[in-house]
Amino acid sequence: MAASALKTCFFSFTEQYEVVGPADPVFAVAGEDVILPCSVKPNISVVDMRVEWFRLDLKDSQLVHLYEDHEDKNTNQIQSYRRRTKLNHQELQTGNASLKLSSVRVSDEGLYKCFIQSKSWYDDATVNVNVEAVGRPPVITVDGSDDSEGLHLQCESEGWNPKPDLEWLNSEGVSLSSETTETHRNEDGFSVKHTITVHHRDDKIHCRVKLRHHVLETQIITTSKRFSSWRTSIILISVAAVLSVIAGILIAVFARKNRALTYLRTYTVNVILDADTAHPQLIVSDDGKQVRYGNTQTEGVDGGKDRFDDLFGA
Repeated sequence: MAASALKTCFFSFTEQYEVVGPADPVFAVAGEDVILPCSVKPNISVVDMRVEWFRLDLKDSQLVHLYEDHEDKNTNQIQSYRRRTKLNHQELQTGNASLKLSSVRVSDEGLYKCFIQSKSWYDDATVNVNVEAVGRPPVITVDGSDDSEGLHLQCESEGWNPKPDLEWLNSEGVSLSSETTETHRNEDGFSVKHTITVHHRDDKIHCRVKLRHHVLETQIITTSKRFSSWRTSIILISVAAVLSVIAGILIAVFARKNRALTYLRTYTVNVILDADTAHPQLIVSDDGKQVRYGNTQTEGVDGGKDRFDDLFGA
């Protein structure tokens, strides 16, 4: 009986284990690969166990990777993780169930759980993943001018994670206050947009976006020529708009006249002029289709009663 009890105790001891994850968040860079650590203590084999990775912070589908019955079963895997997760089956023999995540995306950021279950025991560990993404270089655009000849500038950059800092600087490196700021976030990260009005000419204005040690910057030179060319552009655009309206009206008028002319041509008839009844000073062509005025009376013409007289009317 003592031997049987000892055997049961030994069996329970060998089946119990602790799932261990990292104490600190795992930092990943967008576009690169990352390893999410997870293992058991003592370092026993988990080849015959169920190993499941899933997201804790998602409401819908949560499965990231599933290993069961000695194979990967990812039929119900989150769509965005397809073909991007991998467990090293050889490492499972030493209790290492770490997950490799390829081509990291900003949307991969969040809380993960590593769950390992045997026939008589289970345990889990949580892994917090932070994704860092360096966005695209800032773009400065001219967004108009005001009555005081101030130039409205807009600077925008997107694809950052976490949220970056954006600031305006003059040519001396002095920070300038933004008038409006906008921040949006989607699955690709943060986008930031700041605006400012510049009144100083012949100056360089810098737009700088910073995230930790990453700095992206662009500049615009606000010369007097740029100010005058901007006002000229406004005038030219206005003139072009007016000309476009006038051209539209003329096209409509000509189109209407062409339709009227086509209508008249459709109902054109063949007219033959009668030389016997024509005015004595009208010369009719031989085919009777043309007539012209002569200053003298046509010779041999009889001024009969059927001819028109000299009375003009309208």
